[in-house]
Amino acid sequence: MKNEIDLKNKKKKDGIWDLIKFVILAIVIVMPIRMFIAQPFVVSGESMYPTFKDKEYLIIDELSYLTGEPKRGDVIVFRYPNDTKRFFIKRVIGLPNETIIIDKGAIKIINDLNPDGFFLEEPYLNEKFDTTSTYQTNQKEFFVLGDNRNKSSDSRYWGILPRKLIVGRAYLRLLPIKNISYLPGSIENEK
Repeated sequence: MKNEIDLKNKKKKDGIWDLIKFVILAIVIVMPIRMFIAQPFVVSGESMYPTFKDKEYLIIDELSYLTGEPKRGDVIVFRYPNDTKRFFIKRVIGLPNETIIIDKGAIKIINDLNPDGFFLEEPYLNEKFDTTSTYQTNQKEFFVLGDNRNKSSDSRYWGILPRKLIVGRAYLRLLPIKNISYLPGSIENEK
C-alpha cells in the first residue's frame, strides 16, 4: 500500500515537473518570437479600406526593420505619436528628407533623386480625397496615410511619424481565411 502511494506521489510530482518544464520551454521559445520577430495585430476601423477591413487578423514582421528601413508603399504598424499605447496601421508615403505635396488628392514627392518631383501612383485608393497641403520629413521621419483617406487619422492631422515608433510591417493576413495573403497590401514603388 505504501509503495502504491509513493508511486502515485512520484507520478504526480513527475507530472508537475513536466508541466513546469513545458511552461519554461514555451516561455523561452515563444516570448522572444513574440517580442522581437512577429506579433499579432487586429485591424480596427476603416482607415485602410479596401486594402484591409475591420477585424482582419494580421501578423506583423518586426525583424525586417531591425536590419532595414521601411520603403514607400509598405503597410506598417506603429505606435500612435499622440498616445504610444495605441497602435495604428497606415501606408508609407513619404520617406526621410522628402517634401510631400498634396494638391487636391494628387501626391507629388520631391527628394534628392527626383528634384523636380514625381507623382505617386496609388492603385489601392478607391475614392478621391480633397487634401491640399505640403509636408516635410527630416532624418528618421516618415509620412504615412491610410488608404481610405476620407476616414483616416494620419500624418495630415497629427504630423510626421518618427522612425522610433514603427513596430513592423504587415507580413501575413490570416483572417478571414478566404483573404489569407503574404505581404498584404504591398506594392512596388521604387522611387
